Amino acid sequence: MDNRMNFVRRCWVEVDLQVLKENIRLYRESLRSSHEIMAVVKANAYGHGDVQVSKTLQECGIRHFAVSNIEEAIRLREAGVAGQILILGYTPCDQAGRLLEHDITQAIVDEAYAAELRKCGLRVKVQAALDTGMNRIGLDAEKPEDCERAIRQYAKDFELTGLFTHLCVADTDTESCRAFTKRQEELFTVVAERVADLHLPFVHCLNSAGGLWHDCTASSLVRLGIILYGLKPDYLNKLPQGIKPVLEWKTVVSMVKHVHAGETIGYGRSFHVEKDMAVATLPTGYADGYNRLLSNKGRVFIHGHAAPIVGRVCMDQMLVDVTDIPNVMLGDEAVLLNRDTYTADDMAEELGTIGYEIVCDISSRVTRVYIA
Repeated sequence: MDNRMNFVRRCWVEVDLQVLKENIRLYRESLRSSHEIMAVVKANAYGHGDVQVSKTLQECGIRHFAVSNIEEAIRLREAGVAGQILILGYTPCDQAGRLLEHDITQAIVDEAYAAELRKCGLRVKVQAALDTGMNRIGLDAEKPEDCERAIRQYAKDFELTGLFTHLCVADTDTESCRAFTKRQEELFTVVAERVADLHLPFVHCLNSAGGLWHDCTASSLVRLGIILYGLKPDYLNKLPQGIKPVLEWKTVVSMVKHVHAGETIGYGRSFHVEKDMAVATLPTGYADGYNRLLSNKGRVFIHGHAAPIVGRVCMDQMLVDVTDIPNVMLGDEAVLLNRDTYTADDMAEELGTIGYEIVCDISSRVTRVYIA
């Protein structure tokens, strides 16, 4: 559906589902191996809207989904999303009944967690996490015998459907990072081969970057995350030709006024006006997820021209310099992020962070508008 006309024009993101479908197609063509795709839709599909994104992906043939927690998983199930839903993070063991009720697969983060989950006496679906060097969650793959023992025990206690790890520097093209990723793949493969007789259907280590620039014969799935949304795992990465950001973030001009040389603007009087200027107020601020660190350094686009932010970004509003932009008036559209000239990756580079954070931080009060 296209609901661009049926919403309050204050602050919104436009999520183009056709771009999403095209990204899937292009990524599939670019994979080094013919793996199935598991779509990572955690954190509200990286701020894009998990239900709408997941349903669109189902139309593209995706039947595996990964989320962060049980609330995300159940929301998808109750919205009618079918197929495998894997929780990559922690779920309190007293929620085991809900895992079973909604046919959700839980990651086993370590043996202590498995022991607690076992006490529930429920044969829930699980996958074993392996730690191959990231030191976040999982069994220590440097000890393959211990991993094998634990995994075989999981197969007795639960409905074990797979095992996985995460390649933490697959997006970085340096000699040391390539060597580290190769070592991770080797550790993962050794464990996978030791339990091959269990015939686990879902054995996976390749993330977005891993699927494009690495290969692992032990991996049956590629977990497609940030590239699905048209952004880069690392700003220096070069994505396959044609992949674009799925969303654009917009607001409007709520007021235009003229300020005079010698005045100051905003909280803390942090911007000093050196010459007469025209300033537009936009009804968007850090409560909408627009980073306050962009105060006096960020920019938006009005009528195709850059309008620098002046003063501090407020909770609900910001001010921009429109002196050199003709005919700016109440109700004019202001673009915070677009697909071509100023993406979340571009904003992230200015802030010294990553595009993931930019899109995930767009708050729930920002309307999501879906373009079919």
